[in-house]
Amino acid sequence: MAISLARRATTHRMRLAMVTTAVVLCTSCGGASAGPVATAPANHGQSRSGAGAPDQSSNGAPAQIGARPSARPSDRPSARSTDRLGIALPVPAALTPLSALASSTDGQWHPAGRLVGGVPAVYETTLVPPGGSQPAGVAWLDTHLLSARLYSGSSSPGGGPYRYSAPIQPAEAASLVAAFNGGFLMDTAGGGYFTDGRVVAPLVTGAASLVIRADGTVSVGAWGTDVSMTTDVVSVRQNLLPLVAGSRPTPLAAGSDWQAWGNTCGATSCAHSVPGVEQQWRSGVGVTAEGALVYVTGPALTPLQLADVLVAARAERGMQLDINPSWTVLATYAPITPDGLAAPANGDRLVAASMQGPATFFEPVWARDFITLSARTMPEG
Repeated sequence: MAISLARRATTHRMRLAMVTTAVVLCTSCGGASAGPVATAPANHGQSRSGAGAPDQSSNGAPAQIGARPSARPSDRPSARSTDRLGIALPVPAALTPLSALASSTDGQWHPAGRLVGGVPAVYETTLVPPGGSQPAGVAWLDTHLLSARLYSGSSSPGGGPYRYSAPIQPAEAASLVAAFNGGFLMDTAGGGYFTDGRVVAPLVTGAASLVIRADGTVSVGAWGTDVSMTTDVVSVRQNLLPLVAGSRPTPLAAGSDWQAWGNTCGATSCAHSVPGVEQQWRSGVGVTAEGALVYVTGPALTPLQLADVLVAARAERGMQLDINPSWTVLATYAPITPDGLAAPANGDRLVAASMQGPATFFEPVWARDFITLSARTMPEG
C-alpha cells in the first residue's frame, strides 16, 4: 500500500521522517501542467486580515479550540456556519470501499499532522477507485480548526510578486498543519485567479473555483452559482469546470472526453512525443455538507475515478486540481512540540509514491500555487 494505515486512533502518533525531495523541472511534460519551474519571488508581508487571521465567535466570546463534539448528523453545523470556528467537526465516519481490490484498511481513517487544540484536524485513508488497480490517497481536513491561505508562484499564476509565495516562512510554519498543490498553468486552466486584492486572471462564470474568505474558511463550487465574489473573499483559484456537483460526478466527468481534463504525460514519459494516458496522476478537492475539505490524489486515476473517490469521501462539490507526476502532492506536518515549526523533516506525504513531498513548499524554486491549512488562533476576548 502507498500509505500505512491504522484504525482510527484516539491519540495522535507523531511521525518524524527525514524527507529529501528534489524539485523536478518537468519541461517535457505535455499540456496543462507542462512548463519549466522558475524561481518564485519570496515577497512576504505582515499577517493580513485574510486567511489565517484570528477568528472570534459570533457572540464576541472567545471560541474554544478543539473539543471535538460527538454530534448526530442533525446537530452538525452547516458548511456556511462561522459561529463554531475553533470547535472541531465530528470525526469522519469510515468510508465504504469501492473495489474488490480494496485492502482491509481501505476507508479506515487515521489521524495525521499537528494536533490543533489537542485533537487531530486531518485524517487520511486510501480508496481503490471503481475499475482501478492502485489506491488513491484521501485526506479529510477540518476547516473549523484549520485556516486556509493561497500561496502564489511565478509560474502559476505568474505576474508576481505576491504577499505569500514559496518558501513558507517560519512565522507561518509555526502553525502549519498541511499543504497541497494548486491547479494548472493559467493559459490552460480555463479560469481565473484572484488574490492580494487584485484580479490576476479574469474570473470565469461557471468555472470550478476554490474560494478562501477573510476568516480562513474555504469552499469549492461553480463560480456565479455555488460561490461568488463578496466583500470577505480574499482568494479565488479557478481550474476547469466542476468535477462533482450535487454529490455526484458531473456529466463532463462521466463523459468519454477525458482530454477535456488536461493533457497528461505518457505511461512512462512526459516527452511531448509520447501520447498521454487517461489513467495518470490527478488531484482534486471538494467540500462536504458539514464544511470539511477533502483532497484526493493518486497515480492512476481517470477523471471519473477521481470524481468517484471525492464522492465516496462525501464531497458535495468538487474540482480537479493539477495532474501529472511532477505536480500533485498533499503533505502534513507534525513537529515534536505543539508550537514547533513545520519543516520537511517532520512532514509526511499523503501518498508515499508522490514525486513531490513535504520539502516542496519550503523550496524557494517552487513556482506553482498551493494552499496551506494552518491551526486557527482564537482571541482571548
